[in-house]
Amino acid sequence: MSGVFIIRNQLGHYWGKSGIWVKGGRAGQVACWTHRDEAVNTLFELGSQNTDLRGEVMPTETEDQLPKNLEISQHPVPKSDKGGDLENDEDDPIDE
Repeated sequence: MSGVFIIRNQLGHYWGKSGIWVKGGRAGQVACWTHRDEAVNTLFELGSQNTDLRGEVMPTETEDQLPKNLEISQHPVPKSDKGGDLENDEDDPIDE
């Protein structure tokens, strides 16, 4: 039984491997760190980009290298800012 560290925000979302917040329903999407200081550094970087963020670094046990016993957030996940300017993100892309 080994453990890792994860980042959770004030709404109960977890920082994901893809660089967005996830609810925690799929453990494989949650980012994990073996060293606490790496997770703290990531949380610091996230907090400097979003001053409204209230997050915590939490230890958790793993099973098959995935975090287990995650509480699934009931709050909606915030929209991602990633790729907001990409044509493929629009419902009806313009052909030129």
